[in-house]
Amino acid sequence: MRGPRPTAAEPAGSVDRPFTAHEAVRAVEAELGRVLDERMCRARETDPVFARDVADRVSAFVRRGGKRLRTAFAWCGWLATGGSGDVTAVLRTGAALELLQACALIHDDVMDGSPLRRGAPAVHVDLARMHRSARMTGPPEAFATSAAVLAGDLALAWADDLLTETALGSPHGPALHREWQAMRGEMVAGQYRDIHAQATGTSGLDEAVSIATLKSALYTVERPLALGAALTGADASALDALRSAGRCAGLAFQLRDDLLGAFGDPAVTGKPADDDLRTRKLTYLLAVGVRLAGASGDEESADALAPGTPLPSDEAVARMRAALERTGARAVVESKITQLGATSLRHFDRTGAEPFVRREFATLVERAAGVALERAGEAA
Repeated sequence: MRGPRPTAAEPAGSVDRPFTAHEAVRAVEAELGRVLDERMCRARETDPVFARDVADRVSAFVRRGGKRLRTAFAWCGWLATGGSGDVTAVLRTGAALELLQACALIHDDVMDGSPLRRGAPAVHVDLARMHRSARMTGPPEAFATSAAVLAGDLALAWADDLLTETALGSPHGPALHREWQAMRGEMVAGQYRDIHAQATGTSGLDEAVSIATLKSALYTVERPLALGAALTGADASALDALRSAGRCAGLAFQLRDDLLGAFGDPAVTGKPADDDLRTRKLTYLLAVGVRLAGASGDEESADALAPGTPLPSDEAVARMRAALERTGARAVVESKITQLGATSLRHFDRTGAEPFVRREFATLVERAAGVALERAGEAA
């Protein structure tokens, strides 16, 4: 790669050596800041009340950060398939992914009734507070739900606009756009399967895996890797290796999220620890617990984990958490995460990526999965 190395505050062009994933994320955040400033100017021109109440909340939510994993994986996919020279397209693709993630999270919090996100009130909770403080008429919750849906829609519109602009300026734009289209559809399908499973009270392991794959594995890792690779015109063999690596890493990420949803510390995760259990959300962790309880004849655990109405009491949630420990479900999921992470690294090696890129990918998988992995030729 040739040319000056940009700082996080400068527009990206060509770089003289590959960014690390961390540096790429900083560069994407700088690009994201420019995009958001531009979108906010347009929003104010459209309508000042809308800009203040909705657009500004979306902008603030995106700027507040998050793991930025999708951005980092898109960068790895680009590097793994020979990305070099001008980095603008891949950085703007990363920024579009962060805007899409904002849409997903804002809508997800509305559907789940989650009060916290990224260590602060969820967007719909903040909007309800605004309603009360402004002494508006009507139920605050109904207003907040409607306004939060619009906020998520706006984030999606901004994401689509940015990705489309990027695709139009790229020689590989059609391939990039096809990956984006597929990812959006999978994201919605996964979210629907999630609420459908809750409504039907299913606890099947196969269904839990399907939901985790659609809602998280594809959207968090597999598609971002492919989006980055699409910008290089990657061949079918490299894309196949990336997709396999991404699906395994994405499932490992979701399984870790399942564990954090049951056993995590809200001060660390920035979101409530009991929501998944209290609503009996179908997760891989819950499905494993139900299966193990049935296989061992542990009626107490089976009763605690059985599908049913949401759990109103802290005591019932504690019983559910204890059952996941007693059946061995937590240990099984931990083992599965490690297995998936190691398999992901083996698939990624098939891309023929340089050692630097393989190390960056391994570090990202460890971060996403929350586990240390043994890497080929290295100590664990």
